[in-house]
Amino acid sequence: MVNVMDLPEEEFIYPGTRACAGCGMALIYRIALKALGAKTIATVPASCLTVLHGMQGFCSTKISVYHTPFATTGASASGILASLEDKGLADEITVLAFAGDGGTTDIGIQALSGAVERGTNFIYACYDNEAYMNTGVQRSGSTPLGVRTTTTPEGKKVNKKNMPKILEAHDIPYVTTANAAYPLDLFEKFKRAKTIIGPKYFHILSPCPPGWGYEPKDTILIGRLANETGFWPLYEVIDGKFEVSRPSKRYLDSSKRKPITEYLKIQKRFKSIDNATTKIYEEYIANMWKEIKTRLENQ
Repeated sequence: MVNVMDLPEEEFIYPGTRACAGCGMALIYRIALKALGAKTIATVPASCLTVLHGMQGFCSTKISVYHTPFATTGASASGILASLEDKGLADEITVLAFAGDGGTTDIGIQALSGAVERGTNFIYACYDNEAYMNTGVQRSGSTPLGVRTTTTPEGKKVNKKNMPKILEAHDIPYVTTANAAYPLDLFEKFKRAKTIIGPKYFHILSPCPPGWGYEPKDTILIGRLANETGFWPLYEVIDGKFEVSRPSKRYLDSSKRKPITEYLKIQKRFKSIDNATTKIYEEYIANMWKEIKTRLENQ
């Protein structure tokens, strides 16, 4: 088990970025780069992360970053890896694709699917803030049921897309979920992924104060409630073997989970949810954990 003393002191993001106060993505990116180290090349589509990196001609990181069009993150990573292989550097440098949920579950899914189908040896990390936050909070395929966005003013009518399952269906060696509120778990998973050959996929909950409607100081509280209510289980799938991560193991017992209302009520984006929708959430979580238990029992 990783502890805080295992995290490198070196920072790979310079201070003073243009990320919002309390940004979950900024924390995720910081921890990921600590785990992967200086010999990393990142490719990033249009997203909040391009804002963090800064205006044209500047970059807030110590690593090399390639900004690519919205739909092309997976293809860009494949191209970077091919170039490194040609130069004999592929074993030394980690290729990291880092995209939001819009650039992953929607606009970028075709390029991502193609890259993993080809067996590209890269890490793809989706930081999921559950809407198109950088362009004004429009709904994405990853927006949860009932959430009010500028394009779903009365609340989204369907549940979010299960992107980790879609990537599992590609039979890649590593798929994991993570959460900005559990940085040590996140660090450990990135360190593990770095040692695995082939495509690796991360789906990471990234709380967003302006988009979700809460105070910046509550980012960790919100992220932990997502886990504690059972809404966002943490797990790994390594070469097909499913394992619940340490922060989520106790919630295999449903009596240990907090009511989902504790997560929903403190976010303005859920303010239009009624009792019927809350019941749907309770059933959604119960069914999700029933499936998790079945997977563990049948391995």
